[in-house]
This record gives sequence, structure tokens and C-alpha cells, in this order.
Amino acid sequence: MSSDTAPTNTPPHTGQHAAAHPAHKATKDHRWFVLAVIGIAQLAVVLDATIVNIALPAAQADLGFADDQRQWIVTAYSLAFGSLLLLGGRLGDLFGRKNLFIIGLIGFAGASVIGGLAENFGQLVAARALQGVFGALLAPSALALLTTTFTDPKDRARAFGVFGAIAGSGAATGVLLGGVLTEYTTWRWCLYVNVVFAAIGVVGALLFMPKAVRGPRPRLDLIGTITITAGLVGIVYGFSSAETNGWSDAVTITCLAAGVALVALFVVVESRVSHPLLPLRIVRDRDRGGALIAIGLVGVAMFGIFLFLTYYLRQTLQFSSLETGLSFLPMPLSIMTAATQITPRLLPRIGPKALITIGSLVAATGVLLFLRTNTESHWAGTILPALVVTGLGMGLIISSAMNTATSGVAREDAGAASASVNTFQQVGGSIGTALLSTIFASSVAAHGGNPVDAVLHGYHVAFACGALALVLVAVISGSLINRHSVRQERLAAIGSIPVPTAAH
Repeated sequence: MSSDTAPTNTPPHTGQHAAAHPAHKATKDHRWFVLAVIGIAQLAVVLDATIVNIALPAAQADLGFADDQRQWIVTAYSLAFGSLLLLGGRLGDLFGRKNLFIIGLIGFAGASVIGGLAENFGQLVAARALQGVFGALLAPSALALLTTTFTDPKDRARAFGVFGAIAGSGAATGVLLGGVLTEYTTWRWCLYVNVVFAAIGVVGALLFMPKAVRGPRPRLDLIGTITITAGLVGIVYGFSSAETNGWSDAVTITCLAAGVALVALFVVVESRVSHPLLPLRIVRDRDRGGALIAIGLVGVAMFGIFLFLTYYLRQTLQFSSLETGLSFLPMPLSIMTAATQITPRLLPRIGPKALITIGSLVAATGVLLFLRTNTESHWAGTILPALVVTGLGMGLIISSAMNTATSGVAREDAGAASASVNTFQQVGGSIGTALLSTIFASSVAAHGGNPVDAVLHGYHVAFACGALALVLVAVISGSLINRHSVRQERLAAIGSIPVPTAAH
């Protein structure tokens, strides 16, 4: 296996042992610079899921595509990204995470330039899909590098607080940045801006990340790769089809059924092959499984909230692109506050079970506050409190869940575990967008009142469903995750108990 940093389960040492491992020392010396580089790269990947939302009307007017084609500008990215994440994670394990990280950044920047230069709808969709491909190489390697760089529990909690803040606030940051760029430049700069992120990331990786140490490379699980990629494509495409064609549509049913069947086949394959794409011991662990479920359900709620709140601000309150983007600013700030100031202090003391449960209930309360919206709502009195409360809850959940989902993983499985985190988040977001969009449309059609009230009713139903998803986080993840799992890791780091690297 390739190796980019010191072994995950090795605590920091000094003296002769440190001298024997110069890669470890280099990583320790530059680890906060490594965090900054990883954070910048992760921000580019996450915000690209939403940055084009506000730019879509301008892009549509420029390129002349129809209303029913707009969704593919978003879906092409999520389809390629979500379906290839597990493959990207394993490729990082096999060929070096630093190498895949740099390749992913360069490819992501190149695809963004192609999209910015697009002269028609087909070129833009193809470029967005290519962005998703390289994002799938980049994202798992970024999280795996973070996992293997920070081994001390206290520093790890702090690092994952920062990373969780970026992952959690990236969607809101995308709306903000998209609004600013669309207002003052052109929609094409919503794609060109990725070149700036990529350039900083590549230079930082070359300067601060240690050289990869090559080891033996096992064979790639081709059957597993084909089944899970096709299965995730089917599921994501099926939910996207449901958004536009309905749940009874033949294409929707066929894609969802085939996707679920292929994912089930993938599980069977992984239990039998000698070099699995996703070792099942990773997801069988109770703590990790509970954390992954939390990440997926948060994705369901978060992506739907951003979508409908954007619609509400733009169409109901008649905000401009810039005003809409700026309106979201309190949410990433509150997510960052919770993830970087609260979680690092509490996670080593009370563990992820309590933080994820509390965070999900706080976030659900914040989402329910959006039910106070009406056609004459004021941002400061109605939207602001809901954004702040939701953001605080999200910050507690995401940083704690990501930390837990990647803790105690064998070094050779770090890429696969990291890819699982991104896969659950991305697939959860795709499902949430399609599911809540369908619920919204049905609620509007069934309302029977005037169009403005019907749309507002649809928003409220969608917000209530998002809050329900967050309550499920508290129930399901709270039942699975062990209360003292982080305390056990802290004791293991000082030699008291071993860190588990396999399923319980």
C-alpha cells in the first residue's frame, strides 16, 4: 500500500524513534499547513455543488437551454462525483493519496476551465461531469490525508473541527460566492474560480505534504468497482428522474431498482474477494456505521434546505443574486463556530454520541424555525435566527461524525473509509434534493389555494421533512454509536488500550 504519513495508530514520539521516521517528523512539523491545503481543496469540491445554482438563470439565458434541462447542470456533477467516490478512495490507497490529491486538483481545475468556456449546453454538462470525476479522486484523498496526518486525539479533534466546518459550510459558501460572482462578473467565473483554489492546493501539497512511500500494490477489485459505480449511478439518476418525471415513471423505477440490486450485489462481492474495494469491516463497526448514517441524513436535510431557502429568498422575497448569497452568510459562520470552538473541546470529554444527538436536535429546531416564514417576512427577524440555530447544530454533527467515521481505521483502509464519508454525504444530498423536490411539488399541487400561498405551503412541508431527517439522526445514530468511543481512542493513544482496526 502507498503511505503518505506516519501510521494512524502510532502516537507522537520524540528522540530516536522520531529520527527513524523523517516522514513522520516532516508531517508533524507542517501538519497545520497540510490542514490548510486540504481545507482549500475540500472547499472547492463542496461549494461546487451549489455555486452554480444562483448562476443557472444567467447561464441559461447565455446558452439558450430549456427549463427542464437546467437540473442536469447540477445532476451531472453529483452523478459522476457520488458514483466514483469509492473508486477514487481505493485508487488513493493503491497509488498514493498525495499523488491522487494533486491529480484531482489539476483535473478539477481543467474541467472548470472547459465549463467556463462552454459555448452550448452539451459542453457545459460534459464539463460538470468531468469536474465530478476529478472531484471523486480528490475528496477521498483529502480526507484520508487528514486522517493519517493527525493522530493525537486532541489535535485530531481540532483538525476535524476545521474540516467539518468547511464541509458543512461549503454549500452555503457556494451560494454566497455564486451570488457575488454572478452579480459583479459573469456566471462563467463560478467555474473559473476553481482554478484559484486548485493552484493554491497544488503548491501547498508540493511544499508541505511528505513524499509518498510506495509499498506493495494489491489488485484492484474490478467487479466491485463496476457494480458499485453502476449501482450508485442508478440510484442517483433514479432520484434525479423522480424530481422531474415522478416516482411512478418507468425510468425512475427501473433505475432505482437496478441501483439497489447492484449495490446488494456489491456487498456480496466484497465479502468474497481477496482485495475488496470497500472492506466490509469498515462499515460494520457500530461507531462508524452510526456516523455514516448521520452524515447521509444530514446531507438529505442540508441540500434540500439550501435549495428551497434559495427559492424562497429569490422568488418570494424578491432578493437579488447578491442579496441571496449574503443572506446565507450567518450559517457558515455558525457552523464554523460550533465545529472549531465547541466540538474540539467537548468531543474528547463526552464523546460523539452526545454531540451528534444534541447537534441533530438543535439543527432540527433551527429548521423548524423556517416554518415562521411568510410572504412579508423580514430577514433579521425570521431567517437569521433559523440560520444561526441550524448552523450551530450542523457544526456539532458534521465534525463529530467525520471524526468518528475515520477513527481507528487501518492505514491501508483510510482511503476507502474516507470515500465512504464522502459517498454518504453526496448520495444523501442527491436523495434529499430529489425527494424534497418531489414532496414540494406534490404539496403545492394539493394545496388548492392561490399560487403564492401554495408555494409557501410547499416550502414549509419541505422544511418539516428536513427537520424530520435530523430527528432521525438523533434516534438512529444515537442508538448505534458507543458513548465513550472517543475516550477509548484517547486512552489508546497513550498506550492504555488498543485502537480497534476491524469490525466489533
